[in-house]
Amino acid sequence: MLSLAVETELGDFGLDMELEVAPGECLALAGPSGAGKTSVLRIAAGLQRPRAGRVACGDRVWLDRANGVDLPPEQRRCGYVFQHYALFPHLSAWQNVGYGLPRRERRARAHELLERFGLAHRADAHPATLSGGERQRVALARALAVRPDALLLDEPLSALDARTRAAAGRELAAVLHEAGVPALLVTHDFQEAALLGDRVGVMDLGKVVQLGSASELAAEPASTFVADFTGAVVLIGTASAGEGGLTRVTLEGGGEVTSPEPASGPVAVTVFPWDITLAPPGTVDPGSARNHLDVEVVSVTAVGNRVRVGLAAPQPLTAELTEPAVERLHVHPGGRVVASWKATATRLLPLEANRS
Repeated sequence: MLSLAVETELGDFGLDMELEVAPGECLALAGPSGAGKTSVLRIAAGLQRPRAGRVACGDRVWLDRANGVDLPPEQRRCGYVFQHYALFPHLSAWQNVGYGLPRRERRARAHELLERFGLAHRADAHPATLSGGERQRVALARALAVRPDALLLDEPLSALDARTRAAAGRELAAVLHEAGVPALLVTHDFQEAALLGDRVGVMDLGKVVQLGSASELAAEPASTFVADFTGAVVLIGTASAGEGGLTRVTLEGGGEVTSPEPASGPVAVTVFPWDITLAPPGTVDPGSARNHLDVEVVSVTAVGNRVRVGLAAPQPLTAELTEPAVERLHVHPGGRVVASWKATATRLLPLEANRS
C-alpha cells in the first residue's frame, strides 16, 4: 500500500492531499494544468519536500515531517516515468534501462525487460532513433528495472501522437496491473485517466474534488467543474417546476430544457455530447419528450471514428456523432440544425457546487 497525506504551499494555493493506493491498483489523478498533480508525484518520490505530512509504502516510511524522516529518492524504491521520459540521449536503450543497477546484473536485467516490451531488437538503438511509443516503453522498462515498491507516472501518454496513444495506453494499462505494485499516475486528460486508472481522482487547486471510478464520475459528477472535466456540455440557467413532475430550466440567452431531477433557482445543466442528436430544422416533433435547441454548426472535427460537432446557440455546446450520421445529415459549418436530447440524459447541479 502506498499512502500519502501531505500539506504544502504551491504558489497561490495550498496542496492538501490524502490518498492510498493498493498493490496492483492504479490511481489516476486528473486535472487541469497547474492543479498540483506533478507536485504529488514529486513529493512521493522525494524530489519535493512538503511543509507537513507523511508518505509510506508497505511497512517503510519514506517521509514523516513530524518525526524527522525524509529518505532521499534513491532509497525510496519507486519507479518514476517522467512526462517526456527523460532518457539519456548518449546511452542506448538497454543502457538507459540498466542505468543505476549493479554492474553485474545491468545488461541481463535490461535485456530481459526490453524483450518483455518487444524491444529486444532495439536494445542498441539511441533515443533519437526510437519512435514515441518505443521511448515510452524504454522509460517504463527503466522504471521497472529496479523492482520498485511503487510506480509513479507523469502524463505517460502526452508525448505520443494520437495514432500511437490508444494502443500504447492499452499496453500500459496491462503492464501496470501485471507489475503488482501501487501505481500513481497523473494526467490532464480524463479519457487517459479512465483508460489507465482503476480509480480516478479529479484534482483542482491542490485538492481532490471527487474520487471514484471513471464511470461513477461521469454518471454522478459532484460539481459542474467535474462534469465539464469529464467531457459533459455545461449550460447555465434557472430552474423551476414544470409539467408532469419535470423541472423546467430557462437557459441564459434563450431556450428551455427539461429534466426529471428536482431543482430550483440557478443551476448548471449537464449533458454528454454523445447523448445529443442532430436533425434538419423543421423535422423534429416539438411535442416529443426531448429537449430541442435551434443551433448553428460552427465546426466539424473528426476524432478517431467519431465526429465532434461544435454548435453555436446562446450558449455553446458540442455533439458527438458517427461519420455516417454527419454525411447523411450534410452537417457543415454555417448550417442550421436542431440539437435534441432526452430529458433523462439531462443532469442538474446547483451553481454553488461549481469551481470556486
